[in-house]
Amino acid sequence: MQVAELLGKEAGLFVPSGTMGNLLAVCTWCDVRGSEYVVGSAAHIHIYEQGGTATLGGVHPRVLPNAADGTMDLAEIEACVRPDDIHFAELRLVCLETTHNKMGGVPLSLAYIDAVGALCATHSLALHIDGARICNAAAALGVPVSRVAKAATSVSVCLSKGLGAPVGTVLVGPPEFIRKARRLRKALGGGMRQSGVLAAAGLVALRDILPRLGEDHANMRRLAEGLSTVPGIALRDALPHSNLAYFTLSPSIDWPALQAGLRARGIAVNGAPGLMRLVMHHQVSAAAVEEVIELFRELCTAMV
Repeated sequence: MQVAELLGKEAGLFVPSGTMGNLLAVCTWCDVRGSEYVVGSAAHIHIYEQGGTATLGGVHPRVLPNAADGTMDLAEIEACVRPDDIHFAELRLVCLETTHNKMGGVPLSLAYIDAVGALCATHSLALHIDGARICNAAAALGVPVSRVAKAATSVSVCLSKGLGAPVGTVLVGPPEFIRKARRLRKALGGGMRQSGVLAAAGLVALRDILPRLGEDHANMRRLAEGLSTVPGIALRDALPHSNLAYFTLSPSIDWPALQAGLRARGIAVNGAPGLMRLVMHHQVSAAAVEEVIELFRELCTAMV
């Protein structure tokens, strides 16, 4: 209930992962096979969750392009609402993501979320927010988490990632929605006797780490500024809004060698040749950020 109250919702459900939380949300709102939902082309639900909503739920995705700020065009969302006709799948849900991972950790604006919420209300649709990093979004916008989630019918919020708990996501929404989602969680194998132990770590994260997310954002901005001065590295987007950023690498950078050199010094880096993603968390200090910048400089200067 603590997470539900934090997000301004009535009920909550602990699940093992964000992927399961999103799957439960989509399949619960779209509980008639063959119904559909709107999702962004760069959304985590669409790209990284193995098409589970279609495979397991029989739910049809209506995929719209994401703009650089993570939004989908409001007119294009509304155009997905079709007449009540037996030839068409029935639209039941719109999904948003904030902060938006693929778009560089950018938080959706409150005005945009509210506008999508109003559109959904007009057409009797549910609005689900993939809020894996919704606490980071709130910190970046300088508002309570409940304000970010205000227009949403349901939200999944990750207790790991920026909050630093070892495992777990909480799905929140209306009581009847959560009742149905709990039954589906059991069918998917997500009901655990041990959830109380895992949830306890999440409560510690909410108490101790949530108030400090702004420090992670400041450290990420410093890291981005520093790495932008390193030969062969460029920031892909504007300065980071939250705790993650993408960087492009020149062809002269030997990606496997760079990864190995960093790993030898205790630094793990995600990415592929030409592109890498760095993520900040509470265990990385401002002093460590400076060490990382200098190590990148040392390794990359030798390659360029």
